[in-house]
Amino acid sequence: MMYPYITLADETEITHSHIIEENDVKKVEVHFERPTEHGFDTARCILPNYTWIKIEGYTDEEIENFNEMLRHNTHLLYKYASIGGIQIA
Repeated sequence: MMYPYITLADETEITHSHIIEENDVKKVEVHFERPTEHGFDTARCILPNYTWIKIEGYTDEEIENFNEMLRHNTHLLYKYASIGGIQIA
């Protein structure tokens, strides 16, 4: 299950998984998707190691900006992943 996190000004939608436990490590997968004329730009990152497993259409500079954003938001992504997404009333 993927949960919405935020949509950026360029229409990149950021979503995240629930907490995935693997070898006693709690991981969260974060997806980035932006619509294009012919589909989507997409990127996926696994926390806590900031391992990029897929990048299509985003520039190196954009990925570096995403890394910076993730470093400032990792604690929130883990929090929301543990409770089933952002709870908005």
